[in-house]
Amino acid sequence: MNTTYDCAMRRQVMSLPQLLDEQYADLEPKVRNVLSFQEIHSCQRIILTGCGDSWAAAMAMKPAFEGLTGLKTEAIPALELSRYTPEKLLKGSAYSPLVIVVSNSGGAARLAEAVLRCNKYGAFTLAVTGKPESPLGIHAKRILPMEIPRFESAPGTRSYMVALLALLLLAIRIGEVRARYTMEEASARRRELKGLGQKLAQGLPQMDAAVMQIALDWSGLAAFDYVGAGADYATAWYGHAKMLEATGRHAMHINSEEWFHLNCFIKEPDQIGTVVAAHTANAGLSRTREMLAAAARMGRRLMVVTDGTAGDLGIDAACVQVPKTDSPYAAPLMMFVPLCLLAADLMAIWEEKQCRGQEGPWEFCKGAAGLKNSEIIVV
Repeated sequence: MNTTYDCAMRRQVMSLPQLLDEQYADLEPKVRNVLSFQEIHSCQRIILTGCGDSWAAAMAMKPAFEGLTGLKTEAIPALELSRYTPEKLLKGSAYSPLVIVVSNSGGAARLAEAVLRCNKYGAFTLAVTGKPESPLGIHAKRILPMEIPRFESAPGTRSYMVALLALLLLAIRIGEVRARYTMEEASARRRELKGLGQKLAQGLPQMDAAVMQIALDWSGLAAFDYVGAGADYATAWYGHAKMLEATGRHAMHINSEEWFHLNCFIKEPDQIGTVVAAHTANAGLSRTREMLAAAARMGRRLMVVTDGTAGDLGIDAACVQVPKTDSPYAAPLMMFVPLCLLAADLMAIWEEKQCRGQEGPWEFCKGAAGLKNSEIIVV
């Protein structure tokens, strides 16, 4: 581990391998019991929702739910679900649609509002939260409790990994009960998750060194562009969020198709730190490769997060390699880690306070007041 530059966020990243081991042991038996056979078999549709990091987790795990459960799955932001989603989409048969609401704190007003509205129209709500006593936990019909050991405060890193793990375990369980695959196949999927902590521990030193060098090279930049497709877009979204929280620098997120429509036109391309998530099993990889080639020709500073190599992507650029996973559905648990390291390293280099210390113009954010103290309206 590099100790020249350090901060609580870096230390959170370094704790992830042990956390993965601990949280798998805690969550796996809970997931088996949170929904009954009847509730799982009665479900015909799934909605995933959240705010902030939890929204990124919902987007990242949407492909897993669709692929593993065989059920139509939508990822809907909390504000859209609570105010704009048509009532008819929240109505169905018993235990359907299943609305899975993710939030470690459970305190955001929009999430409580979304659950209340979904309950009103007959949806079946499940909260994945670290605080069952929160407004989210109180109003949801079922709770999957996350018990994440306390750690130094930092932009959400540990909580994001646990949210991804909890959602993926849920998807595996639902698919198993609905006989989408055999119990042996379900067990194999779980064994992979159980072993990810060790894989991450082995790969983290190499990732750490590679990202620190990029952070030092990029320490004069003021703006960052995060790009990906499918689940990799969710990783890119999460990465831009960490850069904003950790450093306050300008950060954007976009998918690899829309990049050609919009972000490629930003002036001074050599001054844009461009972070690209490019998992080799991603169905959109060909478009991401085209985006990488174009960005390289423009002189963009590139950091490519991949389970492959620069040769696989056809580029000459800095690649940060993450451990390969047997299932592409598990890839988001590895892909986000270098993006956390980049934000943490730049935070330490620039001696920034997370979320601007919630001081001065940002004082209204203290204690997450901007999230919690919002009028709840159930429409």
